[in-house]
Amino acid sequence: MSTIRKSISFTNKLNNWIQEIVAEGEYTNESEYIRDLVRKDRERKAKYQSLKAAIDKGLNSGVSSKSIPDIIKDVENKLGKNGHL
Repeated sequence: MSTIRKSISFTNKLNNWIQEIVAEGEYTNESEYIRDLVRKDRERKAKYQSLKAAIDKGLNSGVSSKSIPDIIKDVENKLGKNGHL
């Protein structure tokens, strides 16, 4: 995988924060920390998009003919079988 050099600017406060994080030893350098932040942001956005798609699917599926107690009972039955929905 090839790399591309980027030039970014930080305030003194943010720069100090980055240097403190690296000094704690979890990251070997500032670039590694920034790359990790970008990867985590990508993962967060992917989870958000997945959740949004599920919500949209639910909203577009229409109104259920089941009563609330029936829905609760179905959920309890599914949880009782394997502990997961």
